[in-house]
Amino acid sequence: MKRRKFLKLSLTTAGMILSNKTVFAKGREQILTSRISNPALKTILADWQGNPLDQDGRFMNHEFPFIHKFGTVWKWKFQGNPQKQEKKNDTWKLEVIKNDDFLQSKEDLIVWLGHASFYLQIDGIKILIDPILGKIPVVKRLTEFPFPPEKLTNIDYILVSHAHYDHCSKDSIKQLAKQNPKAQFLTGLNLNKLLEKWTQRSVQGAGWFQQFETDKNIQICFIPSRHWSNRSVGDANKTLWGGFVIKTQNKTVFFGGDSGFGSHFKQVGEIFPDIDVAMIGAGSYSPRWFMEHNHQDPQNAVRAFNEMKAKVMIPFHYGTFDQTDEPISESEKELLKLQKDGKIAQRLAMLKIGEVFKIV
Repeated sequence: MKRRKFLKLSLTTAGMILSNKTVFAKGREQILTSRISNPALKTILADWQGNPLDQDGRFMNHEFPFIHKFGTVWKWKFQGNPQKQEKKNDTWKLEVIKNDDFLQSKEDLIVWLGHASFYLQIDGIKILIDPILGKIPVVKRLTEFPFPPEKLTNIDYILVSHAHYDHCSKDSIKQLAKQNPKAQFLTGLNLNKLLEKWTQRSVQGAGWFQQFETDKNIQICFIPSRHWSNRSVGDANKTLWGGFVIKTQNKTVFFGGDSGFGSHFKQVGEIFPDIDVAMIGAGSYSPRWFMEHNHQDPQNAVRAFNEMKAKVMIPFHYGTFDQTDEPISESEKELLKLQKDGKIAQRLAMLKIGEVFKIV
């Protein structure tokens, strides 16, 4: 029973654990053998040949191909946490502003709904990103959703960055599909097939550097992140992970999804040189030797933001779910210290859950 509980915990919490018996147990390296994209969608990068696939037909990170060996999972779980007492004594909690007035607003705005969930309104178009309306398996939710989820109606687009449970919730997707019969769901290659089962409607699946088919007044592109995907033992990297760039005539917004640091941040900043707001993950990073391949600590999150040359950084992926070893308050403390020390090139916007950030 303990072993079974450990495996379940590993699969649903930290966002990068044991997922495939063959690949993980043998620790075999991924070897690029082919590439894939959605031929129905436009590719925005002229020399991009498609997403790399390994010898087993599984998606790969194009810059840092990596799969954890089984032993590293056990090492993390049983080596002990040097910050255990500090974490136990940490009483900090994200503030939640219980307010839904912004749902009637006409302004361009972003609202953090917790973890990686965002509400975005831009040029009158309403978008949800990685919506998690309630609980997820195993991990306790530390903060409330800021308003009744039933009020999320008239949404135009719902974006899902990857398959992990803290970003892709079956119950949340089904509820939102029911409440928003006209909403379009956009995601990465192969994950669209799962979302189609849940929503009973067509879902677009894009490869990296591909542009979704949308209303003419908005452009939404799927862009790389350094991560992985799974929902159960055996399906590691069968669906694609990534982030989004959302662009209208007047505004450009970046959502990085889950990602370790890589050159893709700078590359996206070069392709989209006028990013107004960059939402970048800055949590679930400890121990760093284990998590750095898939999540960023505050230092690397700021490095990524600076290399993108965006105007405003909104950090996320901390404070809502207690997934990894660092104290729950550490992300915010480190980010504020980096700001005080002048390490952040532009503006840092630390949001409360439910707080409205106006895009100017």
